[in-house]
Amino acid sequence: MKYLLLFWAGPILLLGSWYYLSLNDMSFGFFMLTRKTHDLVFAIYGNVLGIAPESIPPLVMRAIAVDSTVLFSLVAFRRRKQIAAWWKARQLQGVAARPESLSSAP
Repeated sequence: MKYLLLFWAGPILLLGSWYYLSLNDMSFGFFMLTRKTHDLVFAIYGNVLGIAPESIPPLVMRAIAVDSTVLFSLVAFRRRKQIAAWWKARQLQGVAARPESLSSAP
C-alpha cells in the first residue's frame, strides 16, 4: 500500500506543487517556478494538442479524478473481504454501544 501511495500521490503532489507555485509566481529564485515558465509550458501543450492553454488544467484535474477513482476502486475490489469484515465489526460495535431505549429511564 505504501508503494501505491508513493507512485500515485508522488507525481500528483509534484505536479500540484509546481502548478500552484508557478501559477502564483512563487519562484524562490528558481526559473521553473516562474509565471513566465508556467505560461510557456501551457502554451506549448496547447499548441501540441491544438486546444486553448486555459482549458488544459481542468482536463488534467478531471483525468486525475478519473484515474484516482479507477485506482481506488481496484484496491477496494482486491480488499473487499477485509473491508466487509471491518464494516460488520463497526456495525456490531455501534449496536452494542447504543442503549436499547430511553423510555425505561427513571
